[in-house]
Amino acid sequence: MRSAINRKNRLSQSIIYAVLIFFCLLCIIPFLLILSISLSDEQAISDSGYSIFPIHFTTYAYEYIFKFPDLILNAYQVTTLVTVIGTVLGLLVTAMLAYPLSRNHLKYRNAISFYIFFTLLCNGGMVSWYIITTQYLHLKENIWALIIPYLANSWYVLLLRNFFRAVPDALIEAAKLEGAGDFRIFYQIALPLAKPGLATIALFIALGYWNDWWLGLMLITGNESAVPLQLLLYRLMSTLQFLQSNPEAASKGIMIPGESARMATCVLVIGPIIFVYPFFQKYFVKGLIVGAVKS
Repeated sequence: MRSAINRKNRLSQSIIYAVLIFFCLLCIIPFLLILSISLSDEQAISDSGYSIFPIHFTTYAYEYIFKFPDLILNAYQVTTLVTVIGTVLGLLVTAMLAYPLSRNHLKYRNAISFYIFFTLLCNGGMVSWYIITTQYLHLKENIWALIIPYLANSWYVLLLRNFFRAVPDALIEAAKLEGAGDFRIFYQIALPLAKPGLATIALFIALGYWNDWWLGLMLITGNESAVPLQLLLYRLMSTLQFLQSNPEAASKGIMIPGESARMATCVLVIGPIIFVYPFFQKYFVKGLIVGAVKS
């Protein structure tokens, strides 16, 4: 009887492992395909289509992109700096707004929460946003224009509020009886207990800053030293599309990378963030679970 149960358990575990391996392959294969295409010859891609393994291995797409390495390296520095500073400041602003809203004794807590939620549904429009950002805040042609507009996100505030609600009121009352003030309770008690939620929100904020090109397109028009990586690659792809549609380039036999260059830009963009994700993974999974069950 016991051996039959053990066989059933092993069979069920084998099925679960097989399903998980299958889904892992579904996640890994697209990345391998992107890398393979970026290292394949453009003509071979047109003739044979996509392949997991490079067809006529070549690094021409990367060489074409890095014809001006100073621009790429500067854009990397700008995006990295914006991501680091924006994530730290954005997480601080989000936490300092979410924590008070999680406490029941805060006056007008429901009204403030509704105001934050209302901004998820409606906004003032692009024109008014642009006027306030450029004329009143003077956020244009500098690196702060890529950071400050995204410091506060309503959805992240409401999500992080659920994590702070997990902090017991009795613990906060005990800290107050010991003479701790609100800021000390926030930094020494609430933040450490909400570490999974903070890591989850930090990853979301970092991804938002790293992948953003819209702020650069709107607010960086003349200062080339402040152009982020995604905007630079967007301009590069627009230039490549123009050259591919130019009959003069085709008549002169100039080789313009198309699909391989697109995939090479994907590798350049997603590469660094993939190496950052494993450091947040243990907090990320726990944070999503806690945030899903807390109310």
